[in-house]
Amino acid sequence: MLGPLNHVAIAVPDVRAAGEMYRTKFAAKVSDAVPQPDHGVTTVFVDLGNTKIELLEPLGENSPIAGFLAKNPKGGIHHICIEVEDIDSACEKMNTEGVTITGTGKPRIGAHGKPVVFLHPKDLYGTLVELEQA
Repeated sequence: MLGPLNHVAIAVPDVRAAGEMYRTKFAAKVSDAVPQPDHGVTTVFVDLGNTKIELLEPLGENSPIAGFLAKNPKGGIHHICIEVEDIDSACEKMNTEGVTITGTGKPRIGAHGKPVVFLHPKDLYGTLVELEQA
C-alpha cells in the first residue's frame, strides 16, 4: 500500500528564514513561500531530488503548527508524508486496521493539490503520518 516518501515536514517559526538557510548553507533549490489557508500554514519546499523537505509556519490563530511551536519554539520534525496509489482505499484500510484519521476522517486537498489525510500519532508510535495520493 505505501509508496515513496514524499516529504518530511519541519515546523519552523519563519519559513522564509528557514528556506534561506537551506538555500545558502546547502545550495538547495527552495520554493517560494505559499500560504495554505485551508491547512493553517505557509509552506516552503526544499527539493532534494529524491524527496522534499516541507517547511511549515503557522498561518492564523488556529494553525495546528502554532501549538507544536509553542512546545518546540525553535521548530522540529512535525510529520512524514508517504504516497499511496489510491487515497480512498488507503482510508478504508486504515479504518479496518483501527488507525485514526484526523479531522473529518475524509481526504482533503493538500499543498500539492492532491488528496491527503493525516493519521493520528497515537496509533503509529508517536509519528504523525500524512498519506498523499500519488
